[in-house]
Amino acid sequence: MQPLTDSEFEPPKRLLQDSNLLIIFSVSLIAILGVSSVTPAFPKLAEALSVPPEKIGWLVTVFTFPAVVLGPVLGFLADKFGRKKILTPSLILFGIAGTACGFVRDFDLLLLLRFLQGIGAASLLSLNVTLIGDLYSGDRRTNALGYNASVSSIGTASYPIIGGALAVFGWHQPFLLPIMAIPVALFVWFGLHNTEPKNQQSLSGYLRSSWTILKNRQIIGLFIASAANFVLLYGAYVTYLPQLIKESFQSSSFVIGLILSSISVSIALTSSQLGRLAKRFSASGLIRASFVFYGLALLTIPLVENLWLLLLPSALFGVGLGIGFPSIQTLLAELAPREYLATVMSVNGTFFGIGQTLGPLLMGVAFSLGGIDSVFYTGVGFAIVVSVVFRYCTCM
Repeated sequence: MQPLTDSEFEPPKRLLQDSNLLIIFSVSLIAILGVSSVTPAFPKLAEALSVPPEKIGWLVTVFTFPAVVLGPVLGFLADKFGRKKILTPSLILFGIAGTACGFVRDFDLLLLLRFLQGIGAASLLSLNVTLIGDLYSGDRRTNALGYNASVSSIGTASYPIIGGALAVFGWHQPFLLPIMAIPVALFVWFGLHNTEPKNQQSLSGYLRSSWTILKNRQIIGLFIASAANFVLLYGAYVTYLPQLIKESFQSSSFVIGLILSSISVSIALTSSQLGRLAKRFSASGLIRASFVFYGLALLTIPLVENLWLLLLPSALFGVGLGIGFPSIQTLLAELAPREYLATVMSVNGTFFGIGQTLGPLLMGVAFSLGGIDSVFYTGVGFAIVVSVVFRYCTCM
């Protein structure tokens, strides 16, 4: 079944004036709210609730874990029963459980609520991209995915600032932000105009068909590239660049945060131009180029002797994410039949989680063996290997 064209929903209009896309943007902003907005409050939370520093990370782990386990299940349900029937209750659960976190003062109960909030969050990142695949085709789909990546980057850059400002008034204040998911759920249910897929297969038949699609060599290559994005981002950049800045330049936490946030500006600017780039280069070519940018950025970081020159490799890394990540989503949307699109995107989300989990572990081994510089050189080698593997998988 081919993706439905835009004309089947409404007359063509400027993409950024499309109410459907604006609602999808709001879902994207909720999807990335759960971690980046609350981490600035962690030091005050640990002090207020007498939580040992080594346990504070559980607030992130219990939140992200459900997406790894439940992602494919929720994707199947969205393909079987419709996107809105999964997305709307997910947003409501996210909003209720997340906001409740701001009213508890027991760490164990806080972990339970974060786990429930994570269940609500498990489908958000994959289903918002699935909706773009449902609603748009061709250049409009590419442009929509690029704009969506830009919006997500703006949220990623601004949420730590908002959360940090709220945390000044109390550690629990940033945990009240998820209440915004409730009106977004209403917008999705009443305002989103999406023709839902109607898959009448039995569960066993659906699973067999899904497995056949997921075994496609090109799709496997895209899954590997997705995981690799997060191995490099969470392993080398997010986890160990702050350590390098602290060791080499004795900079404050504010300056470290400023350097890390600069990547979001680069992602937003680059991904907003994805439609133009896609007219000149293939999506697979842009993905391969993204790993070149990752390699150059990571190769440069250990050589920088001036703190502010680290903005250059950060910008290069952001360019890689800006062209690579939405291009992966574009190709997946093109390769997956519409009635299996949510499943494919959800499995891709599981690979996000695998990358997030393995990245710090892999780079931690590199650090223990060769010190801080070896982390970034290992990242360069990893980027080269993944680029070669991806080229093999996509050259049919």
